[in-house]
Amino acid sequence: MSLDRELLKKIREKTANIGIIGLGYVGLPLVIEFCQSGFRVTGFDVDPKKTDALNKGSSYIKHIPSERIRDIKDRFRATTDFSKLKEMDCIVICVPTPLNRHREPDLTYVLSTTETIARYLQKGQLIVLESTTYPGTTDEDMRKILEATGLKAGRDFFLAYSPEREDPNNPDFSTRTIPKVVGGYTKRCLKLADALYSSIVVKTVPVSSTRVAEATKLLENIYRAVNIALVNEMKVLLDRMGVNVWEVIEAAKTKPFGFQAFYPGPGLGGHCIPIDPFYLTWKAREFDLSTRFIELAGEVNTSMPYYVVNKTIEALNERGKSIKGAKVLILGLAYKKDIDDIRESPSLKLMEIFEKRGARVDYNDPFVPRTHKMRLYDFKKKSIKLTERNLARYDCVVIATDHSTYDYEFIVKHSKLVIDTRNATAPYRKGYNSKVVLA
Repeated sequence: MSLDRELLKKIREKTANIGIIGLGYVGLPLVIEFCQSGFRVTGFDVDPKKTDALNKGSSYIKHIPSERIRDIKDRFRATTDFSKLKEMDCIVICVPTPLNRHREPDLTYVLSTTETIARYLQKGQLIVLESTTYPGTTDEDMRKILEATGLKAGRDFFLAYSPEREDPNNPDFSTRTIPKVVGGYTKRCLKLADALYSSIVVKTVPVSSTRVAEATKLLENIYRAVNIALVNEMKVLLDRMGVNVWEVIEAAKTKPFGFQAFYPGPGLGGHCIPIDPFYLTWKAREFDLSTRFIELAGEVNTSMPYYVVNKTIEALNERGKSIKGAKVLILGLAYKKDIDDIRESPSLKLMEIFEKRGARVDYNDPFVPRTHKMRLYDFKKKSIKLTERNLARYDCVVIATDHSTYDYEFIVKHSKLVIDTRNATAPYRKGYNSKVVLA
């Protein structure tokens, strides 16, 4: 029996051993879905704290209850021992693809992971990348590393790309219900990857190549980034005109065709929208093209934290208070509401800018009890309690993330000044208009 037929049989019979590299917001949901579908899964991560917690049945991600980890204990093990990759039939890579300080793609995690896989690569294995990247990463960069072993992609091992589409804590969609785009290096690679994901999701979307699949993910997030930049720019303009952008959006979205509502904010957060567009702008230089539209959207979105800080400074000045020495409380450290994910959160940038301007900054986030060291930030702060007395201590409170658990009426009532970047105080501003500034 040929290698691809043998692996296809294992996948269909669910006897294939599945390895997931990277046990974060993308990898851990995949682990759960594969286990619940009847596969045995090994999770690989460089962080022993994560692997130890998972092996004890504990989840470190807020929206994934520990019960879900305990439910799969008979089919799942986590390890930092990457030599066990040689025991896997299918290996799925879910590692970060950040930007460096020059806003250029940093493929360190993808390429170092691929090099690790190459050390243990076996004939008949399927390797799938899920991390967001530019077209050509899978069939150029990864393939070159893997084929340096002497094995050939599409013949001795199989290579594919299937972009993650996770939306943490979205009640309407899950890993299983979101259609899965799949692209293979060859037709055999595609057939195997499609069979693998068909076993855990309701619908797959096979495409003609890994490059098409890579570009699909970029287009999805560039579409969102550009439209968010548009409403952010509209917010700045309409604010100068004395027009409420939130009211404008509510009115515009009553049109039943030709308009989709996007909302402004203090900047972009998460691992996708602030980062992914720049992967394509960087790759475009190889083809002597400038992606001006995408880059302009990036400039608008990255400028929003500065806009919020300037609005805060203006509001403080009107009250006879300088930003230097001012006490500022930021509400919400997560990049979006009701989750504990602070990756690329605009709240971190706000904190940095405020502190550079001389303010004393604290934060509250019910889902992030303390900060931890990140690539660009290491604030060493703890979430303060939202009490009447604590709110009154601050010269201004900045609503950066509109968590559902916040009592906005209480916040407005007991704060000296509220800078609202999410229109979260809309139902409670009546009677408090003098203390609330939309930013």
